Amino acid sequence: MRHEISPESILEVGLGFMASKALLTAVELDLFSLLAENPRTGGDVAGALGLHPRGAGDFLDALVALGFLERSEGVYRNSPSADTFLDRKKATYAGGILEMANSRLYPFWGSLTEALRTGQPQNEHKDGGDVFDAIYHDQEGLERFLHGMTGLSMGKAMVIAERFPWADYRTVLDVGGAVGCVPVAVAQRHPHMSGGVFELPQVRPEFEKYVASFGLEDRLTFHGGDLFTDDLPGADVIVLGQMLHGWGLEGKRLLLKKAYDALPAGGAVLVYDAIIDDDRRENTFGLLASLNMLLETRSGFEYTAADGRAWLAETGFSGSRIEPLTDGYSMLVGIK
Repeated sequence: MRHEISPESILEVGLGFMASKALLTAVELDLFSLLAENPRTGGDVAGALGLHPRGAGDFLDALVALGFLERSEGVYRNSPSADTFLDRKKATYAGGILEMANSRLYPFWGSLTEALRTGQPQNEHKDGGDVFDAIYHDQEGLERFLHGMTGLSMGKAMVIAERFPWADYRTVLDVGGAVGCVPVAVAQRHPHMSGGVFELPQVRPEFEKYVASFGLEDRLTFHGGDLFTDDLPGADVIVLGQMLHGWGLEGKRLLLKKAYDALPAGGAVLVYDAIIDDDRRENTFGLLASLNMLLETRSGFEYTAADGRAWLAETGFSGSRIEPLTDGYSMLVGIK
């Protein structure tokens, strides 16, 4: 019997923005934090969030169908995963990246065609602005960005804390580590470890607040500075998480050289990004993330494991390995 082809997968991808925007809007409305307080009827939810009755029922039931909410006898509650990761009051909140996706990435992706034709970013750079000036110019924007990066890194941090051989090391420095999600995860799981982050000085208050919430302020320290003009503090392990992808080849090599110079003999650099499979066929997320770098940066791009290992060898690292993490991410480890 001849296999019948179907447009189902085409339509699923082509119309995928509908489900995406439903989730992003639910996070924007803080629906999951509301339901984490106690389950509510549809009418109660609509009243609390200021939703018009015409769309509220369909909106909530779409989230049920998508698996983010549960409904029983007209009462809505969070699914277990939504309750864990989308309630802003919980330390496990991972919705920061979705807040950033809603406010920044979603509109920028509407200009993908222009980016592909011009090779130019479609964010603040497009009008002569600077992305970091736009993000860091007020406290609210800074906090949204930092918590977005924390939400994106949290799952990876937990895997890194578990799989990397931390018993062989004593100190860790996360370069561009936002509020310290990775060092916190490592310090929680490995009591012998200490370290911190190297970040722009204005990040310090959010770092200190985040670290103090875990009672780790005696083991994790903030180092303020400019990544491209200042030397890095020394550590046994230097983490470059979601950093290399933001820069062109020259910037990538410079960051690896700075890490190499700050490491002792036998130290390790731990790079994690949405690293693309060498055949460029399987890691869909990595390839889409590279398009996001087109939209958000002047020269950034994701890269293959072979690319990363070659750059490590060029820098002077004597050995390297690649290991999968989660959600399309991998960690690339180089030993000095």
